[in-house]
Amino acid sequence: MERTDLAGVYRAYIACLNEQNWPMLGAFVHDDLHYNGQPIHLADYRQMLERDFRQIPDLRFDIRLLTADPPYVASRLWFDCTPARDFLGLAIDGKRVSFAENVFYEFRERKIVEVWSVIDKAAIEAQLRTLP
Repeated sequence: MERTDLAGVYRAYIACLNEQNWPMLGAFVHDDLHYNGQPIHLADYRQMLERDFRQIPDLRFDIRLLTADPPYVASRLWFDCTPARDFLGLAIDGKRVSFAENVFYEFRERKIVEVWSVIDKAAIEAQLRTLP
């Protein structure tokens, strides 16, 4: 797969997430994948994403940096959102926070088979210390 093709597939995947078009998720994610080293099924991945959108009603994935080197994609995603209650073990309680997620993907047959994700929790903690 060409770099531009893979980047386009990834952008379509992010659009799918932002639209919460869960029936289309299988067009971008293999039935069996690994998330941060743990084997999971597409249904589990979908449940995780649906839970995120329930906990953060204004959740939106904003690609700030994207590089593709097939079969890998690296992306820095930006979030400016208002989690309803706890998030990552932090008492957010409806405060607006901004943070990044650095995430790497491995694709096979134009679908995600591996996800490695790190959320900048320290940035959220710093904001919570300064918010009223």
